[in-house]
Amino acid sequence: MSLQSLVITTMLPIYIPLPFIYKSSNNFELPITWQIPTVILLTLIFHKKVVFRAFSIYIILGLFIFPVFHQGGSMGYLLTPNFGYLLGYYPLIKIIDNLNTRNKINVRSFLKNGFIAIVAMHLTGIFYNFVLVILYSQFNLFLYNLGKYSLGKIGYHFLMLFPLLLLIKPIERLKHNK
Repeated sequence: MSLQSLVITTMLPIYIPLPFIYKSSNNFELPITWQIPTVILLTLIFHKKVVFRAFSIYIILGLFIFPVFHQGGSMGYLLTPNFGYLLGYYPLIKIIDNLNTRNKINVRSFLKNGFIAIVAMHLTGIFYNFVLVILYSQFNLFLYNLGKYSLGKIGYHFLMLFPLLLLIKPIERLKHNK
């Protein structure tokens, strides 16, 4: 679990240098992290209880010990919309783990569960954002946060499922060799 927490912690934002587009030393930032595919991969390999514990350790580390989250950490992170999306990893893990109960993982079932899991993660984040907006009476921020944290990223999150398709067969072989 500690190793899984460490792996999850190290999967931060993706930066792609595109010097031919920008004439300066700026980097183009994709609005995603490697955390979603990493958590999906860990869930396919291990049982959900182990991944839940590892992710919970990651949350505790970020809130109380080290600023390991994308934009920092500490208890103040609870007041950001980002934290709602972190909570959304729990339903994501649960939905992806449904693939572990089947004898064989195929492309169709993986993509179906992957899309549902990512939508569930985003719905959790949207709900958390809505609660924050109501608590602090900042209704004008809801649509902004919806666009920034969900609509602007969900397409990239769906795209991150496709590279994982290459790992389905090796994961199945690994599971059968246990």
